[in-house]
Amino acid sequence: MNRVVVIAPHADDEIIGCGATIARHIQSGDEVTVIIATNASLGAPELFSQEMIESTRSEAVAAHQFLGVKETIFLEFPAPALNAFPEFKISVEISKVFQKIKPTHLYLPHPGDIHQDHKAVYRASLVAARPQGEDKVLNIYCYETLSETEWTPMQEKAFVPNHFVNVTDVFVKKTEAMKFFGSQIKKFPHSRSIEAFEALAMYRGATVGVERAEAFVVERQLIP
Repeated sequence: MNRVVVIAPHADDEIIGCGATIARHIQSGDEVTVIIATNASLGAPELFSQEMIESTRSEAVAAHQFLGVKETIFLEFPAPALNAFPEFKISVEISKVFQKIKPTHLYLPHPGDIHQDHKAVYRASLVAARPQGEDKVLNIYCYETLSETEWTPMQEKAFVPNHFVNVTDVFVKKTEAMKFFGSQIKKFPHSRSIEAFEALAMYRGATVGVERAEAFVVERQLIP
């Protein structure tokens, strides 16, 4: 059994980025933990009330329960202001989770995402996952988050996937899980729409000869 941790800067990034892969892991008997790293009411209370955050977190818990996620952990870092927040503090809290769970697989946002929170969470998570001691994170993958990854600035490294997961038979679980996020779903042609998720899965699948796939960039793969 694998122990999987998915780290999302904001609630719903985890479903958009790898919701079907989460479903695949759970179908295979793996344990999945999701970490939501931020609380936007702390970073921008003028934009996000605590009531809004509590509502979105409730949506996340419902989506995770639907998929069969073992545990949802909410951290309290100040989105959308992580570019001005000490990253070592994020690393310390994530390290505490790693020490408890001892993950074998880790999924992170891509460092080229346009949102600064995604970059900060990526870097802080890698610090927490440094391969030291007996318990090492053997597999680290970066997922793509529609509405962030496709807008990578030219000076950043673009998302070029080199790891694909065939999610043909579980993809419907991703779209059904995403529907729990009523506050976040948009109408097509917005990239944060069910139709866009479906189109991306078909495109990623077509590049590797399957009907639906989720794509990742490998950060680390260690064969024990």
